Amino acid sequence: MPDASAAGRAAEVRTAYEGLLQIRRLVNGPAGAAVPAPWEVRQLPRAVALVLEAAGITPSALDAEGRRTRTGYRVAAGTEPGRVEVTWLGPPGGGAAGEEQERLTACAAVLERLGWVCLLYRGARRRRFLEVEPPR
Repeated sequence: MPDASAAGRAAEVRTAYEGLLQIRRLVNGPAGAAVPAPWEVRQLPRAVALVLEAAGITPSALDAEGRRTRTGYRVAAGTEPGRVEVTWLGPPGGGAAGEEQERLTACAAVLERLGWVCLLYRGARRRRFLEVEPPR
């Protein structure tokens, strides 16, 4: 049974995600919930992370000393304005590198259903990352 803090977090994410969809329906006219709202584009890392977490994809985590303690996604500002990068990271020796293509492809599928444009790249040290941007 999940602890109270996990259940509370799940409820918060669910409420925020439902709010995101409602805002989209209200401000996007005929496009409705199919494309990101202007506030999502301004808060790109937060919006992308919310969508991923609401889909049940686990975020990576760090301990107080900055060591990675949980395998999952990480959203960070992209190399160009208006883009973010999603990476799949985990503790050393945890196998994150071996599952990153499958996991990032799943992240892209979730994001693309909500109108984001996603491209999967191979970057430094041959690690994959997902570049995410709003539609043009």
